[in-house]
Amino acid sequence: MPNQVPEEVIEEVRKSNDIVDVIGEYVQLKKQGRNFFGLCPFHGENTPSFSVTQEKQIFHCFGCGKGGNVLTFLMEIEDYSFYEALKFLASRSGVDLPETGMNKESSMSEENQNILSAYEWITKLYHHLLRYTKDGKEGYQYFKDRGITDETIDVFQLGFAPNVKDFTAEFLQKKGFHQQILVKAGLLSLNEDNSVTDRFRGRVIFPIRNHLGKAIGFGGRTIGDQEPKYLNSSESELFQKGRILYNFDLAKKHIRKQNEAVLFEGYMDVISAYQAGVKNAVATLGTSLTESQAKLLRRYVDTVTICYDADNAGTEATYKAAVLLQKVGCHVKIANLRENMDPDSFIHEFGAVAFKDEVIKASHTFTSFYMRYLKKDFNLSLEGDRIQYIESVLKQLAMIDSSVEREYYLKEISNEYNVTMESLTQEIQSHRQKMGNGKDKREKNRYTNRASQFQQTKKLLPAFHNAERQLIAYMLQDTSITDKVQEEIGASFNIDKHKIIATHLYAFYEEGHQADVSMFIEMLNDDDLKRLVTEVAMIPVVDDISDQEINDYIRIIRAENSSKNSIQTLKEEQKLAEQQNDPIKAAKIAMEIIELQRQLKKSN
Repeated sequence: MPNQVPEEVIEEVRKSNDIVDVIGEYVQLKKQGRNFFGLCPFHGENTPSFSVTQEKQIFHCFGCGKGGNVLTFLMEIEDYSFYEALKFLASRSGVDLPETGMNKESSMSEENQNILSAYEWITKLYHHLLRYTKDGKEGYQYFKDRGITDETIDVFQLGFAPNVKDFTAEFLQKKGFHQQILVKAGLLSLNEDNSVTDRFRGRVIFPIRNHLGKAIGFGGRTIGDQEPKYLNSSESELFQKGRILYNFDLAKKHIRKQNEAVLFEGYMDVISAYQAGVKNAVATLGTSLTESQAKLLRRYVDTVTICYDADNAGTEATYKAAVLLQKVGCHVKIANLRENMDPDSFIHEFGAVAFKDEVIKASHTFTSFYMRYLKKDFNLSLEGDRIQYIESVLKQLAMIDSSVEREYYLKEISNEYNVTMESLTQEIQSHRQKMGNGKDKREKNRYTNRASQFQQTKKLLPAFHNAERQLIAYMLQDTSITDKVQEEIGASFNIDKHKIIATHLYAFYEEGHQADVSMFIEMLNDDDLKRLVTEVAMIPVVDDISDQEINDYIRIIRAENSSKNSIQTLKEEQKLAEQQNDPIKAAKIAMEIIELQRQLKKSN
């Protein structure tokens, strides 16, 4: 087949990339039994139904039904073509791909490829100007004055755009980029007279990268008297502020390792924190935290520490972000930043160690923060306001499942406002009963074995259907069972898709392949079949199944087949009797058909 990737190349790449490691770069996975579970990246959920099996090198979501192997996952999550997924994994594992015989078609439009290329060129140029030329000296001095080292400047590829109207336009046009593309990319601004100017001229540049480390936009900060103070690239298909987080590409490995992310408001806060050793740092892009960004964080971590400015605006933003993060299932902490300070200035004034120990490690719980936050709405010198404040706090405390944590805060209220623990506890219990026995079970048993729950629902299928699925599950992992099934029933499964899978599996083993679900999936061309094979492969099976059990599955399948054939034969005889004007015989045959159908229904 033309442009067909050699099978041995695919296998080398696939086997060099453990599916748990690859998917673990996109989803926080926790081991439960033999499988790993996490929140599905393909549909919204708060309870994990996304399962990955290391043994079989496949994934399956019991919620939305998506499944496949490591290549399938990348094609789904990144919208890659097959070759792009293969190239990504080959690069990741150090496997050399041959230069010929491959379809190198990209899933990305030519225009978007050009935009990425333009950003790559100009990122390098702005960074070079900042670090090594007189034209970038004022930008370089700006970062130096803010305590940023050369090493950090290089890590973040910080740059400077000269205050020249057409510097960027001329450079990129010489590289072959069209003006229209550069305007659409947000690198040039189109004026009323249809002339163009460099959008970021006279600003220090913060490249904004996607999760793969590709620059897709810029944040520019003026170092003069330009307005606005901060300027981002314009929104585009590649650059959507509400869907990405600054520094996520560098931070994600540290986020996974620590199972915690630290969320900031600005670029400089992230850069200073990263330089201070807080490497799991990310930030929004000049806007409030969005649900999309919150869900992205939740896929990776259980805990998010919010470290926004400690002024009124920052406190309001902290509350809104905390509520949103809790809504998507995150455990939220609030950094212990001194009043009216921002993270960058704290680090600059007190140093990295103090920032890590006194601000990040000394973070407050959301409840503690909320109790302080709520006070601004009440005049606590008034008795009525104090009572309303306590009532509001108790409603929040009622949502806490931990009785120890509830008691801790109740004692704090009791001591501060001279209210007995007994009355506070009674009020809490009343609130919890109204909530439904006070149990928010969403977080409990988050990582239960979703596969077993799934199997319970599948038992509602007819007996022959379950028998066929169970038999294929064993065939996928044992060639000797497949040989027995092929000899006994061949492709005589009752479900059409099962017939097709069995036929493909017979051919797969006849070609000399060993049992390998991930490899078998790669041989299938139909996406629906791939999903079904993945789903069936996730069915729990025993290692030492007896011949009798296999025979039982075969017997159930044969019986269904036989009954259906018998009914079909009787229907043909009934039709013939009707044609021969023999209503008595036709009615007798109809009774036999009804009885067979009744028995068939009963057996299922």
